Amino acid sequence: MKRDLADFWNLLWEAALGLAAAFMLANAFAPPQDLPWKPLDLSRPIGAATSAQVADYEIRRMAAPEEAKAVTDACIQLLREAGVEVERAEDRDDGGFCVVRGAVRLTGGSITPLAPGGLVMQCPMAVRYVIWDRQVLQPAARESFGQSVARVDNMGTYACRRIYGQEDVNARPSEHARANALDVAGVTLQDGRRVSVLADWNGDGPAGVQGGTFLRRIREGACRVFATVLSPEYNAAHRDHLHLDGAERGLCS
Repeated sequence: MKRDLADFWNLLWEAALGLAAAFMLANAFAPPQDLPWKPLDLSRPIGAATSAQVADYEIRRMAAPEEAKAVTDACIQLLREAGVEVERAEDRDDGGFCVVRGAVRLTGGSITPLAPGGLVMQCPMAVRYVIWDRQVLQPAARESFGQSVARVDNMGTYACRRIYGQEDVNARPSEHARANALDVAGVTLQDGRRVSVLADWNGDGPAGVQGGTFLRRIREGACRVFATVLSPEYNAAHRDHLHLDGAERGLCS
């Protein structure tokens, strides 16, 4: 019995040493974007842990108010260090249904402009947009069209409404009610051409097959950054835009 117990503890000790060695090797040699305990860096490619690293800002902001402010400040600093011009937006609270705290506005810098601009969005949502812009949108545009995107045409971020705009009082709030979603209608390229979700998703619009391929590529890339990504393939309500949000649930369609 004593021998069996000793063997058991030896096995546990060896397993612990093995885990420690594996952690040290991963920490030293694995790409930082693949390790959830590493700090987020917006200059790195999207990795296995990127979405979790962004989500960490969202989770920590749900803590006590004083910590939530500190986390939002850290999020804003992260954007500024990445060359993004950002300002804090005013808080909103209509009594509990539509509550927006710790949101920001992206005002310029090293980022593709949103049109219309001046949008209010949760800071982690803004971080997701920057990553998607740099690591997905612009590379896809250069590969598909040989040029960059000049602006992202959108349908907004904040809207105090229930999901799908339902009137049912039991329907849950949309992520737009928290400024935690962005609806992308299309993009305008540097030469003025427009690629529209409504017209070009199926590849038979003005942008041709290239347009449809491009839109699907930026949708798939968005699924690696945002929590929920909905496209025309999800339902008719999204026939004219890509819905991108930072909700707790995850869905890519």
